[in-house]
Amino acid sequence: MNGPSRLSRSMLVLSGALLIIWLILPLVPMLIWSFAHGWRFPDLLPQQWSLQAWDYALSDRSGTLESLGVTILIAALATLLSILVGVPAGRALGLYKFRGKGLIELMILAPVIVPGIAVALGLHSVFIQLGLTNTLAGVVLVHLVPTLPYMTLVMAGIFANYDPAHESQARSLGANAVQTFWHVTLPAIMPGIIVGGLFAFLVSWSQYILTLLIGGGRVITLPLLLFSFASAGRNDITGAIGIIYILPGILILLFTARHLSGSNGAVGGFGRI
Repeated sequence: MNGPSRLSRSMLVLSGALLIIWLILPLVPMLIWSFAHGWRFPDLLPQQWSLQAWDYALSDRSGTLESLGVTILIAALATLLSILVGVPAGRALGLYKFRGKGLIELMILAPVIVPGIAVALGLHSVFIQLGLTNTLAGVVLVHLVPTLPYMTLVMAGIFANYDPAHESQARSLGANAVQTFWHVTLPAIMPGIIVGGLFAFLVSWSQYILTLLIGGGRVITLPLLLFSFASAGRNDITGAIGIIYILPGILILLFTARHLSGSNGAVGGFGRI
C-alpha cells in the first residue's frame, strides 16, 4: 500500500509544481521588464539592467502608492458591503425553497453573464441621475455588481449544508439573537465568508471598465494607472507597477489557501459547537 500512496503523493506534488510554474511563468517577462533598461528583439535578456522603473514607480510623481491606497480602500469597502448583503441573501437562497427562487438566482448571476461594458453603460446614466459619478462612493457601489454574485452564491452553498437546529438549541438554552449569531452561526459560516470575501476582494481589485466609466477618470486605481503606462509604451514602468498590482492578490491567496483546501463550510463548523 505504501508504493501506490507514495506514487499518488508524488503525482500531487508534481501537479502542484506544474500548476505553480504555469501560473508564475507569464509573470517572468513582466518582472524582467521592471529591471530592464531597454529590451529588444532578438535578445533573450536585456543588455542593461536598471532600477529606474522602480524608482519612478515608488516615487510620488507616478501616483502608484496613492492609487494603491485607493484600490485597497475600494476593494475593502466593496468586500464589506458584499458580505453584509451576501450573507443574508445566501442564507435565504441556501436554507429556504420558495416560488421564483430559480429566477432570483438567474438575476444574481446576470451581471456575471452579461458583458461588463453593457452593464457599465446601463448603470452610467442611473449613476449620473443619482450624482454618484466621478466619486469614490459611486465606484464602490458599482463594484458590488460583479462582487455580490460571488459572495451570495458562496454563502448559498455554505447555508445549503447548514442546520438551523443548532440556533434553536442555543436559543432554548437562553442565548439571545446576538449571542446565537456570534457563538453558533458565525463560526460555522466563517470559512464561507473568508472564501467569498476573497473572491469579492480580487474581483473588485481587478475592475477597470466599471471604475473608468463611473469614476470618470477622477478615481484613479491601479488598473487604470497600469493601463495608461502600458498604452504609452513604457514597458519598464508597466512591469514595475504590474508587479505591485498583482502582489497583494498573491499574498491574499496564499494567506487564505488553507480555507480553500481545508474542511470548511457549515457542516465542518458544527463539529466544534
